[in-house]
Amino acid sequence: MFTRIAATGHFLPAQVVTNDDLAARGLDTSDAWIRQRTGIERRRIAGGGETTASMAAAAGREALARAGLEPGAIDAVIVATTTPDRTFPATAVEVQAALGVPPGPAFDLQAVCSGFVYGLVVADSLIKTGAARRVLLIGADRFSALLDWTDRGTCVLFGDGAGAAVLEASDTPGLLAARLYADGRKTGLLYADGGPGSTGTVGKARMVGPELFREAVSSMAAVGQEVLDAAGAAADWVIPHQANIRIIEAVAQRLGIPMARVVTTVANHGNTSAASIPLALHAAAADGRVQRGQTLLLAAMGAGLTWGAAAVRF
Repeated sequence: MFTRIAATGHFLPAQVVTNDDLAARGLDTSDAWIRQRTGIERRRIAGGGETTASMAAAAGREALARAGLEPGAIDAVIVATTTPDRTFPATAVEVQAALGVPPGPAFDLQAVCSGFVYGLVVADSLIKTGAARRVLLIGADRFSALLDWTDRGTCVLFGDGAGAAVLEASDTPGLLAARLYADGRKTGLLYADGGPGSTGTVGKARMVGPELFREAVSSMAAVGQEVLDAAGAAADWVIPHQANIRIIEAVAQRLGIPMARVVTTVANHGNTSAASIPLALHAAAADGRVQRGQTLLLAAMGAGLTWGAAAVRF
């Protein structure tokens, strides 16, 4: 029994915020400064009525349509997110209701930017144990809600959006290998300075950029190679977490993979946290770059620190 990706979907907010827009707001930055350090040119920011749940539902709806499935075919809903609309209940139950998915498991998963890769492993476990035949996995974040818009070190990096995948049981290989890691000793590198159990507030994102950069390159490259070795396969495409173009380039170099075989959306999306990988996967599948039968390497690192990778036969 294998888990394969049947189809993907996406949602991006209508509002586009360019680097020049941020500079015009009085932020001490410029388009050249941001592009040089991150590769980001613009990002989407959620507006009125665009919530984590609504974005996730829209992405999930497209994935179902592309798979040719009705909501009743879905046995479980997993939403990887750092920005639930409410402390409880889970965003996933709101998505379940919005899409008309019948009663079954529906829950959120919190691994920040590594959330989609973590969710892929969890969904694979549900399928392999027989708990579900089809799982709707969504990465969705309204990260703009966590930003301090006076901190140029963080607010220029992130955007909002959602990406989804319908995962289903298959007799042919899909998920070939995966590895997940976390190291809680490094929470101080990227965190929110609030929470319901501490300050009673949402808090704002705080980051130690240079050290986080080094951790991202080393961890994503190492786990990516580990997964490819475990799968006994070479990657036709690398679809990494879209945090920073310099991180992506450094990871590709360490893996010995040319940038022509790396999917990047960071210039237009910024860092969309758990939505990052599924948005990039959808973009490459929709425009025909990613083809059925190809091997994909998905690799991510996020706050926690969490990191992981998966080798997938698409």
